[in-house]
Amino acid sequence: MLKILERGYEVEVKILEDVMKANDQIAEDNREMFTEKKMFVINLMSSPGSGKTTLLEKTFETAENIKFGVIEGDVRTSLDGDRIARYNIPVVQIHTELFGGACHLDANMVKKAWKVFPQDTNIDLLFIENIGNLVCPAGRSLGEDKNVVVLSVTEGEDKPAKYPLIFRLAHVLIINKIDLLPFLDINVNEIIKNAKAINPKIEIMELSAKTGEGLEKWITWLEKKATTYK
Repeated sequence: MLKILERGYEVEVKILEDVMKANDQIAEDNREMFTEKKMFVINLMSSPGSGKTTLLEKTFETAENIKFGVIEGDVRTSLDGDRIARYNIPVVQIHTELFGGACHLDANMVKKAWKVFPQDTNIDLLFIENIGNLVCPAGRSLGEDKNVVVLSVTEGEDKPAKYPLIFRLAHVLIINKIDLLPFLDINVNEIIKNAKAINPKIEIMELSAKTGEGLEKWITWLEKKATTYK
């Protein structure tokens, strides 16, 4: 009985390795394609309700000199995609229920979504808004240039310690909803400390997507990245 379990475990691991290897190859193909298009690509990740879409809306209202595009990921509904479209931003919605209800995007989904964009679309910076989840999207490359994680102050100080992989792979951590700090027993310095313990190189920005407080640093960072391939 033990040998059967061991054999089954080995098969399961091998299948997972093959799946991840295939994903990484498609991700590299995506990266080459995006670079050829001279687009900078950001994989935007977070738990549900952290404010990813609100951050994008505030970004589109503020960064007038950047031509944006969005690939929007959700299990169901086009609610977030519809919000983005109101800004006349080219957006393609992925419903992962069509791919078995996956709790994350993968490189092949992104590849298929990009084919839907008109090929003459002129984009400086492409956001891939991943599905709200701090576990499943981590470690699955999509062909992005940078990983950005949004963490709301309402989620607590311990999330980097509890979900280390996504913070370890992130280039930028946005601590969002700082306008709520007066009403919470939360120490932002503890969030920063826990994130830096996981990833000493992570760049951290504190802001409120709702009020716009602290947004300047984020916009400046985006403006610089949008010219990477120009």
